[in-house]
Amino acid sequence: MKRLGTLDASWLAVESDDTPMHVGNMQIFSLPENAPDTFLRDLLDRMKADFEVAQPWCYRLVRPGALGRIIAPAWKVDKKIDLDYHVRHSALPRPGSERELGILVSRLHSNPLDFARPLWECHVIEGLENNRFALYTKMHHSMIDGISGVRLLQRVLTTDPTETNMLPPWSIRPKSTRASKTDREASINGAFSQAMEALRIQADLAPRLLSAMTRLVRSARHPNEDLTAPFSGPRSILNKRVTGQRRFATQHYRLDRLKALAKRADASLNDIVLYLCGTALRRFLIEQNSLPEETLTAGIPVNIRPADDEGTGTAISFMIATLATNEANPRARLEAIRESTRRAKQHLQTLPRAALNQYTMLLMSPYILQLMSGLGGRMRPVFNVTISNVPGPEQALYYEGAKLEAMYPVSLIAHGGALNITCLSYDGSLNFGFTGCRDTLPSMQRLAVYTGEALDELDLLLKPGRSRTRAGATGQQATRSAAARKTRPGSGQAKSARKAPEGSE
Repeated sequence: MKRLGTLDASWLAVESDDTPMHVGNMQIFSLPENAPDTFLRDLLDRMKADFEVAQPWCYRLVRPGALGRIIAPAWKVDKKIDLDYHVRHSALPRPGSERELGILVSRLHSNPLDFARPLWECHVIEGLENNRFALYTKMHHSMIDGISGVRLLQRVLTTDPTETNMLPPWSIRPKSTRASKTDREASINGAFSQAMEALRIQADLAPRLLSAMTRLVRSARHPNEDLTAPFSGPRSILNKRVTGQRRFATQHYRLDRLKALAKRADASLNDIVLYLCGTALRRFLIEQNSLPEETLTAGIPVNIRPADDEGTGTAISFMIATLATNEANPRARLEAIRESTRRAKQHLQTLPRAALNQYTMLLMSPYILQLMSGLGGRMRPVFNVTISNVPGPEQALYYEGAKLEAMYPVSLIAHGGALNITCLSYDGSLNFGFTGCRDTLPSMQRLAVYTGEALDELDLLLKPGRSRTRAGATGQQATRSAAARKTRPGSGQAKSARKAPEGSE
């Protein structure tokens, strides 16, 4: 058996009917030229053939009851996996638009995983317009994080469009990695040894951790002077209780366009992503008559996995930054975001890599305690919304001759955080996945369209030679116009992108 790390086990501890802790990935493929009518049926047959099921796909949770998820949870290899259960075939109703695809993925993502089996499912979805099909895969977050999930799915794909008879994703092992402390036997002696080693490491790193946490506390007492601290964001409609049903919407933009804007603004690509999300959220909340006077804050996962580590499990830290949603001037909003992320990155860089896991647990412990105690969504949030940016494959990939056209992340939400925005880059595009609570955030899919309009506004704002005063006035006028204009759910469209699949019905 393999023991779970502390952060991995925490995802099990907060699992509930309303907050299933699985993450997903939706891939859209175009069928090969001259593909037979039986292409997808044959693909399913090959996927379910008698292949070895590799780690982590073969792991089943030991003692999946409530107590077992908290006290010494461990993975055990399941040697009798029913692939007919885990690998499923669905079809979209005609005409098979991306709206129907969004509705189906929303429903599939709303269903919890079966804890008596390995915690994953794969759905092959046929009938997507323009001779395409989709592959939706979900796994529990205790098994995998965003970076390792993308790497795991990427390894089954190829750059050769002529390659066939390829293995399914669950038959390819992750590359060998450095020995992990969580790979030890799940025994009393192993647990004691790991606990003693953790105490030794924490004692060595205690002064650095104390200094980092002291800075966070000082920032909370003196806002706007240093870091964006936990609990500094206001209560908002994004931070209510959630139910089990999800909405999912997508949007994508050319990566070179975003990078060019980042260069013009002397900002990072992540800063541009945060600006688009913050601007879209500002408009969305104005239309809901729910914009707080204080700025919303974003919790931003940061990958701490070494570049050559293709293992699974969670290897992330967190930083918190402002979205400047209280700032009407777009240029001032961008500047505030850029300064906030600069300070947050600088703060993380003061910590050695060995201390990041402990720092992450200390930073996230109030969030985990809110969820475990039932206080999530009933008190001030640790941060208002999760926004992450995951690097993906840089070149076009294929599976059985079918070209991968796009990849979209489908994430998790919890009480007190009814919206998650995750971006994934692929082959020159940045793909946004918006995952929200169906009941808490009606019309959430508008956010996908609003990010495109924010991008067009930013492009205009940063044109060479444009005066700051004139650009700021234009941005404020656009905000006032957005507040005055009411749009129907799903109406409107970013000029720079295709229509976003919506999880609404």
